[in-house]
Amino acid sequence: MKIRTKAVHTGVNIDKTFNSVITPIYPTSTFFFDEIGKNKGYDYTRSGNPTRAALEANIAALEGGINCSATATGMAAITAVMFFLKAGDHIITGDDIYGGTYRLFNAVLKPMGYDFSFINMRDLKAVKAAVKKNTKMVWIETPSNPLLNIVDMEAVIAIAQKAKALSVVDNTFLSPYFQKPFEFGADMVVHSTTKYINGHSDVVGGAIIYGRKDLQERGRYLVNALGVSQSPYDAWLVLRGAKTLVPRMEAHQVNAIEIAHFLEGHKNVKKVYYPGLKSHPQQVLIKKQMKGFGAMLAFELNTREVALNKFFKKLKYFALAESLGGVESLAETPWYMSHASMGEAGLRASGITRETVRVSVGIEDADDLIADLDQALKG
Repeated sequence: MKIRTKAVHTGVNIDKTFNSVITPIYPTSTFFFDEIGKNKGYDYTRSGNPTRAALEANIAALEGGINCSATATGMAAITAVMFFLKAGDHIITGDDIYGGTYRLFNAVLKPMGYDFSFINMRDLKAVKAAVKKNTKMVWIETPSNPLLNIVDMEAVIAIAQKAKALSVVDNTFLSPYFQKPFEFGADMVVHSTTKYINGHSDVVGGAIIYGRKDLQERGRYLVNALGVSQSPYDAWLVLRGAKTLVPRMEAHQVNAIEIAHFLEGHKNVKKVYYPGLKSHPQQVLIKKQMKGFGAMLAFELNTREVALNKFFKKLKYFALAESLGGVESLAETPWYMSHASMGEAGLRASGITRETVRVSVGIEDADDLIADLDQALKG
């Protein structure tokens, strides 16, 4: 099956009692045993649930992994992955990753004894130089959040393999439709399914997709032990959203391309960050590892002409809100919102400024969205 068909048909035909076309919700917390040691495959919903298993099969198929764990949130997925490691282990990651990931790494895990190197991962020499004897994981986010920097997955994963370290890719920004990290040798892929896989801003969730059986076994054990698995209701909602992933991503991208071109030509916009623009400096790499450009973009507002707060207040169709990937358009300021937990030093190191605006382009009419941005940019 091609990905459009996988999204619709994987994990759905599990009701043999009434032949429901839609995957049922199994809200039960516990399942009875036929006898000691014998059940129908499930015993307790934290450990496993038919509705969640259906979603896990769907996401694993979309990403091309062998199995998946659906978690309560995207951060729950990241947290569970970090429990593959222990105090004293070294992790290489980017200096421009999502603010919540940075906060977990720097403010929670680092004081517990985890060792992190936050570097410019576009610089392969810097990645190689960061490797230590205790390097156990390389955490890749590409495109980066929010400046859409592209990491050479194949090259960085090769460095990780040489160091005998795990390679993990956060694929939230592009979704499995526009990028397949397993094709470049990734060991695991993570998602905040809150975003594009669900796509409707009505549920939070995460996913860990495994590329090897040993990782699957350890990962599923950890998700159960940590108690971070997703509820059946939330899993059902994400599975519903996943069915329309492909047409949504195509609609998102069409709008994003038009808006990026509009912003690039506007006098009150100093710079636009979007992989679909020829001005993006990593065109060769984009063509090599991405099947599309996605719908996330950022730009630098000329605040001498347009006050930041005034710009957001004038917007009609772009809600001033964090998160991304829903059918509706959102805009926010990473410095003060999504990435504020990085602190000023971390923000400056990542390239984020007070004038940076991050935009999640929805599926509304592009002309309406452009007209809205135009009137807000007039100051």
